[in-house]
Amino acid sequence: MRRASFLWAALALAACSALAQAPKPATPAAPGTAAKAIFAGGCFWCVEHDFDKVPGVVSTTSGYIGGTVAKPTYEQVSAKTTGHAEAVEIVFDPARVSYEQLLATYWRSIDPTTKDRQFCDSGSPYRSAIFALDETQLAAARKSLQALEKSKPFKEPIVTEIVAATAFYPAEEYHQDYAAKNPVRYQFYRSRCGRDARLAELWGLSAR
Repeated sequence: MRRASFLWAALALAACSALAQAPKPATPAAPGTAAKAIFAGGCFWCVEHDFDKVPGVVSTTSGYIGGTVAKPTYEQVSAKTTGHAEAVEIVFDPARVSYEQLLATYWRSIDPTTKDRQFCDSGSPYRSAIFALDETQLAAARKSLQALEKSKPFKEPIVTEIVAATAFYPAEEYHQDYAAKNPVRYQFYRSRCGRDARLAELWGLSAR
């Protein structure tokens, strides 16, 4: 389901709201301490918003990865012809949060049981995937998957991809910090998409 259908409906709600929030401030990291991670979990607005809450995360960037076209547009990716997934590049401070901790957050913020789909969004752009930036991340991701297979509170198999990262292309500016800049539309989309309800069903979590 395309997010556009939700957004038009949300305009009426947005007109009734006086909420005007500035983009989230970046927390500066000391030189040489920042590291990166790239996760795909369906709508990048939601993935970005979830990781913005994690202490030690310096910044998040919505974008596209895993496809065959250089510098794709949102329209191209949404047409499901380029092979890209919506994803988020996370810059984090390893002294405050480890890659393994980010993996734990990632697993519990997605539905790892659905192929080429996350919640109400379907198609390859919305697949769940961990894009490892080096062999250390690749090993850590595989180890976390093995542990999750043993401890998961649901019976369905996990189908999330774990692959080496390819070129990451930042999405258009209007997608960046979407939840902060458009809080009413974002909450309307997230609620109607059933993301938090499904997460609670899978993981026993309260709504995010």
